[in-house]
Amino acid sequence: MNDKIVVTHSGNFHADDVFSVAALKRIFPSFTLIRTRDLEIIAKADIVIDVGGQYDPETDRFDHHQRGGAGERENGIPYSSFGLIWQKYGLAICENNQNLANALDAGLVSTIDAVDCGHVKGVAEGISLSQTISMFNPTWQEKSDFDSGFDEAVEFAARVLTRFIAAASGGLNAKAIVADAIKNAQDPRVIVLEKYTPWKKTVHALSDKALYMIYPSQSGQWMIQTVPVEPGSFEDRRPLPKEWAGLSDVALQDETGIDDAMFCHNGLFIAGAASFASTMKMAALALQE
Repeated sequence: MNDKIVVTHSGNFHADDVFSVAALKRIFPSFTLIRTRDLEIIAKADIVIDVGGQYDPETDRFDHHQRGGAGERENGIPYSSFGLIWQKYGLAICENNQNLANALDAGLVSTIDAVDCGHVKGVAEGISLSQTISMFNPTWQEKSDFDSGFDEAVEFAARVLTRFIAAASGGLNAKAIVADAIKNAQDPRVIVLEKYTPWKKTVHALSDKALYMIYPSQSGQWMIQTVPVEPGSFEDRRPLPKEWAGLSDVALQDETGIDDAMFCHNGLFIAGAASFASTMKMAALALQE
C-alpha cells in the first residue's frame, strides 16, 4: 500500500494543524506531508487538514474555516481541525479506550480547539500550549523557513500528546483503584491503598466520610494523610492530633505509644511509621480525637 498523502496549509501554522499531524503519526506508520494551498494538490490528497474549505470525515476532509464552521461540542467549544481529526481517529489513537479518548478531548484537544477558534471562555490565562506551538514559527528576524519550523513543532507536539495520553491513562487507572479501595474499606473513614495512587479527586467525588488515607511511600515506610475538605484546600476534614505536630522518632513514639512512629508534619496533614499496622494505629488514635 502506498503511503498516504496528507495535506495541510503552508505558511504560518498553529497548534491545531500541528497536533493534527502529530496525532496521525500515532496511527499511520508513514505518510507524505505536503504543506500547500494549491487546490489541485489538495483535491488529490488522502487526508486534508485545516485547509480546503470542507469538512467531510468520510473522505478525510478536516477544515473548519468554511462558512458555518464544522460544528461545536455540547459545551459550546467549536471544533478546529484537531478536534475534527480526534472525532474520527481519537479512539484508534487511544487503542479503542473510549474513556481515554474522552479524557484527552476534555484535557487537551478541546482547549486547543477553543484557542484556535477564539472561544477563550474558561481557558486559563498565561502562556498556553497553543502559544508555545506558535513560537516555532520563524520570526521576522529569522531566515529559517516555515516548513522546518512546522516539523520541529510536530515533533514537540507528538511528545506532548504521548505524555497527555500517559497521564490521562494513569488518572483513569488511579480512579478505578481508589474507587475499589473506598468500596472495600473496613472503616469508611480510613481508606487503605496497597501502593500510592493519586486519590484526591476520586475520594472527593465518591466519599464524604473518608478522613484519612493510608499508603506505602517509595522509601518503604507507611503514611497516613488527611483528606482535605476539597481538592487544593489546606483545610482538612480532620487534622491529625495537635499533640503530634512537628514530632519525630522518639518524641513521637513517646507521645503515641507506637514504637516505630517516625514523624508527623507540623501542619498535621501527614505522618508516617515503619509498618502498616502502626500507621493503622495512628489512624485509630486520630479518630479518637
